[in-house]
Amino acid sequence: QLQLVESGGGLVQPGGSLRLSCAASGFTLDDYAIGWFRQAPGNEREGVSCINSNGGSTNYADSVKGRFTISRDNAKNTVYLQMNSLKPEDTAVYFCARSRYTFGPCVLSPADFGSWGQGTQVTVSS
Repeated sequence: QLQLVESGGGLVQPGGSLRLSCAASGFTLDDYAIGWFRQAPGNEREGVSCINSNGGSTNYADSVKGRFTISRDNAKNTVYLQMNSLKPEDTAVYFCARSRYTFGPCVLSPADFGSWGQGTQVTVSS
């Protein structure tokens, strides 16, 4: 059974760091791009970052460029999102998701992702 499980969220002060993990099971992680998305109350879900199947291509939202880094360890079936210099506006529920397409492109459109985790809360506040 396909499953994506996020972890690593929590409460952090502005300027702090968190590393989110997305543990995948039930499918061959190597075959798919994985994306990170976030949704704050009252807002639409937005793309944060994605990484293609072999990790050779990544994409970031302008709002997180230079602060967030996505990576993957296919041997551990896990994708990571390192978040540095966090800001209050980064507060949201963060989701990881699997592309609908094998060996598909790395894009930040939620419509291109068909399987989602349950999300992990990230709160940036002093």
